[in-house]
Amino acid sequence: MKSQNNNTWTCYLLQCADHTLYCGITNDLEKRLAAHNAGEGAKYTRGRTPVKLKYSEPCADKSSALKREREIKALSRAAKLALFG
Repeated sequence: MKSQNNNTWTCYLLQCADHTLYCGITNDLEKRLAAHNAGEGAKYTRGRTPVKLKYSEPCADKSSALKREREIKALSRAAKLALFG
């Protein structure tokens, strides 16, 4: 699978092994998922591997990805689950 172009930003939602949810952004989703599962991603996910990608959406740029990340983080758990449920 080809890596994403570094100008393409993605907002994503992971489900951790303990069934908690983690939201983040990246410009290389495949590489970021590998980092999370290798324990090299965010501090939150390090002790909660393996993680599974449950939702992702492309964003126009880093600024819009950060904005969307904030919006998703503000949602209730039920609303986050509805994104991919």
